[in-house]
Amino acid sequence: MKHLISPLDLSVTELEEILTLAEEIINEPKKYSNVCNGKKIATLFYEPSTRTRLSFEAAMLNLGGSVLGFSSADSSSAAKGESVADTIRVISSYADICAMRHPKEGAPLVAANYSSIPVINAGDGGHNHPTQTLTDLLTIKNLKGRLNNLTVGFCGDLKFGRTVHSLINALVRYDNINFVLISPNELKIPDYLRKEVIEENNVPYKEVKVLEQVMPELDILYMTRVQKERFFNEEDYIRLKDSFILDAKKMELAKEDMLVMHPLPRVNEIATEVDSDHRAVYFKQAEYGVYVRMALIMKLLEVTGC
Repeated sequence: MKHLISPLDLSVTELEEILTLAEEIINEPKKYSNVCNGKKIATLFYEPSTRTRLSFEAAMLNLGGSVLGFSSADSSSAAKGESVADTIRVISSYADICAMRHPKEGAPLVAANYSSIPVINAGDGGHNHPTQTLTDLLTIKNLKGRLNNLTVGFCGDLKFGRTVHSLINALVRYDNINFVLISPNELKIPDYLRKEVIEENNVPYKEVKVLEQVMPELDILYMTRVQKERFFNEEDYIRLKDSFILDAKKMELAKEDMLVMHPLPRVNEIATEVDSDHRAVYFKQAEYGVYVRMALIMKLLEVTGC
């Protein structure tokens, strides 16, 4: 049985298989509308979510399956002190596959160790968000036509942003990738990610504090929200939350075919005036999340199209 806890759980070949299947689903959705008939997904969300939870549920419903689960820790037995290990043992009797979001790093891995059904990490603290990474890769592959020969800028909260950490882990395995890391000192990427992932894979990178100076060289600009829930000190959050705001004036500096991506939700880091720019693809990105999760569910449950 296969789980998905980290993007590195999938080989490049397996990633390609999932992305190819997702593209087939986009082109022929009816072909896959009943492949999970009789199957159930449990969405165990100990942390609030809109897109991730609903896209998992939409994915399973689109495949002809059904959904059960909870949307906050307060509405589960976790509020009574039940452990993740005990919860997943019980859920394994109720569902065929599970998607779990948890504020603590490593919680989905613990669940996988005790589960008798496939476990998908839907985000664990500031650690990983592998299905967002699949969504991001599908967006890039579909709209840029490639996953190599790219200069990718990550902007904003690179310290706590699990979507950034996951996507960096995935992209270092492709050829001729360059990273531009744009953040204040307080929100720079963790040292382990810089040393053990980027430098270890000999990926060229630079760290800057001003978005405008690197805009002309980017093929992808991946914006992130400065996340209040990841800060221990509210004064630090208030001081840094508006550090980088993308607006129409900054977009004038970018390539005509640069893509602006964002895992959402946004607060004010992308001005709404950017939404009408053809290079802004973050809402399309959210749409792709359903298709890629459909493909992942099919792969983990080992079902095929009609």
